[in-house]
Amino acid sequence: MDATPVWFMRQAGRFLPEYRQLRERYAMLELVQTPELAAEVTLLPMRLGVDAAILFADILLPLQAMGMDLAFVSGQGPVLGHPVQDAEDVARLRPVDVETELGYVLETVHTARQMLAGTAPLIGFAGAPFTLASYAIEGGGSRHYLRTKQLMHGRPEIWQALLDRLTDVTLAYLRAQVQAGAQAVQLFDSWAGTLSPADYRQFALPYSRRVLSGLSDLGVPRIHFATGTAGMLPLLREAGGDVISVDWRVDLRRAWDQIGHDVAIQGNLDPALLFVPQNALAQGVRHVLAQADGRPGHIFNLGHGILPETPVGNVQFVVDLVHRESAKAKGEQL
Repeated sequence: MDATPVWFMRQAGRFLPEYRQLRERYAMLELVQTPELAAEVTLLPMRLGVDAAILFADILLPLQAMGMDLAFVSGQGPVLGHPVQDAEDVARLRPVDVETELGYVLETVHTARQMLAGTAPLIGFAGAPFTLASYAIEGGGSRHYLRTKQLMHGRPEIWQALLDRLTDVTLAYLRAQVQAGAQAVQLFDSWAGTLSPADYRQFALPYSRRVLSGLSDLGVPRIHFATGTAGMLPLLREAGGDVISVDWRVDLRRAWDQIGHDVAIQGNLDPALLFVPQNALAQGVRHVLAQADGRPGHIFNLGHGILPETPVGNVQFVVDLVHRESAKAKGEQL
């Protein structure tokens, strides 16, 4: 294209006033499990001029389909009842017929594609097996992931059984999203940065690789995201993906040197910069573009998701600035 593409993780919802109005009327699970509403939220950010729509869903829906109680608690976030602690808990997790038990997500994909009518691609996503496992074991988010690491190191046979199940479900879920109409998919390993490189290689990488390689025959771009992983980018590349999404803690040039110049990179503005005055925000945007230096395969994004209360005008400002300045630079290179 004639300008650097730009979209934002978590762009569907959270910071948009239209989304907050919907949340006043609908609970989170009701919103994601009603395809017409979820498709509407998916398309809300398109008015900002972003270059892709991102499916509105939640990474924990497969755990709910496997039989775990899921609730969204105000001020606390997602909470999973009866966390996984032993082999019996793993055995209780149900096999998932994705078409049936997660069919509402697939219907959202289909509906959103119809509503987009070819104006922009639709990106689907799922949580990576390690991140799903950490939620299932901790019962929600955690600061230190002690229970996860205790199970991982202390009961590796239970860890493997759990990760095998989560990998199978995640792969089937993403394949179904593509078959329903998603034109790219992103695998979110949000908590991989809590691991050492050695632990990531042993306890997380094999399962993410199974998911990403299992999508290779579908012919859609596979985006691989993890945060806090500047020290193990080559391992992310080893796990797979056509695009590696990096956070703001690493220079894009260093990231490419570590990952390889034959892979696209997504990133990597600090989400907090969306709260600063626009002259300072512009400096941050230009710094990211300068690091990419017009290199093919750069997708402008944040280093993580949009934060709640982000000023909508600043998001619009970033989209316009990226398009304008990158188009100008590409034109000068011709």
